[in-house]
Amino acid sequence: MPTSLEAVRPIELAEIQEARRRIAHTIVRTPLVRLELGAAYPDIRLKLENLQPINAYKLRGAANAVAMLTESERKRGVWTISAGNAGQGVAYAALRAGVPCTVVSIETAPASKIERMKALGARLVPVPYEVAWKALGERSFPGVEGTFVHPFDDHNFIAGHGTMGLEILEDAPDAVAVVAAIGGGGLITGVGSAIKSLNPQIGIWGAEPETAAPAARSFAFGSAQAFPDWKASFVDGAGGHSVFPRMWERMKPLVDGCIVVTLEQTRQAMRLIAEKARVISEGAGALGLAAALTGKIGRGPIVAIVSGGNVDLKKFCEILESTAS
Repeated sequence: MPTSLEAVRPIELAEIQEARRRIAHTIVRTPLVRLELGAAYPDIRLKLENLQPINAYKLRGAANAVAMLTESERKRGVWTISAGNAGQGVAYAALRAGVPCTVVSIETAPASKIERMKALGARLVPVPYEVAWKALGERSFPGVEGTFVHPFDDHNFIAGHGTMGLEILEDAPDAVAVVAAIGGGGLITGVGSAIKSLNPQIGIWGAEPETAAPAARSFAFGSAQAFPDWKASFVDGAGGHSVFPRMWERMKPLVDGCIVVTLEQTRQAMRLIAEKARVISEGAGALGLAAALTGKIGRGPIVAIVSGGNVDLKKFCEILESTAS
């Protein structure tokens, strides 16, 4: 890992507000809608980040990070490491800036994400998940040159995600909690930075699948942890092998806890979003709703972030069919 990394520091509200102005013409201000489930369920609102131009929230951070690169950094081209959504975000922002982009992509990523990255002009270097996770820590990969844009451990990337928190507070000022999937931790850090700056009383909760829950383990132990029983699943956009120490340092003061949900609870949440909101969510995008439905966050109002909708339609239909009973 490079020795010149900027020390971890809080994301200031002013930085998030500046990012909002910077990316306003690139991203969509996504709607926040109430999920009508009945009196027996918590009051849940969905923040529909699956409606971004790349169908995922990552565009916020990528657009801000690429916009803040120097001219010399852009001339070198940019590259990132991704299971698909960050890769799309960086490729989209790079395409608009006229900058070449390479993505070290996880070879088991859904075909829809792979095709979208290619369509946005990215050069793909497919690798196994374990290789990609190792490269994230090292911030380098053999044969790939250019300016590295980290998909979560990047101050400007996280500040871009914080713009979502500003929108949530404007559209749901009565919210008592916000819940988001945790992959690398950039989403929850950005949103938490904005919300805690303006209303520290609102709870910030993470959600992970049972097959990959290093953040929940980290909160239980009070330090950055690996997840020894990691397994791949259809929830490809969340849950890593471990929590990076730098990301633990970022999340620790902002996040109130992390809820682990089963794969079946995640499938049911995907189905509910489709049935009640007529919205397609990928596995990671449904984790927040699945966590809210456990009742562990209270009765609400709870904002569940639908972080993305990039799922192969065949797989999506299979998941809905499997939960039909």
